[in-house]
Amino acid sequence: MASQKPCANCKLRAKHDQNPQSFIGRVWRWHINFCPGWKSYLNSLSDEERTAVCKKYNYNR
Repeated sequence: MASQKPCANCKLRAKHDQNPQSFIGRVWRWHINFCPGWKSYLNSLSDEERTAVCKKYNYNR
């Protein structure tokens, strides 16, 4: 189910993963703080996956 969400294949997220300090990477990281799609994506993940993603991106729910 999570793979159907746009966030799973987001090009901006991929740019962040390649270089988190890039301008696009920083914009994407800032964007997830208020993006309803990102919150929906996280809710579609299992508890283990959600924890791993939140830890990877230093995202506090």
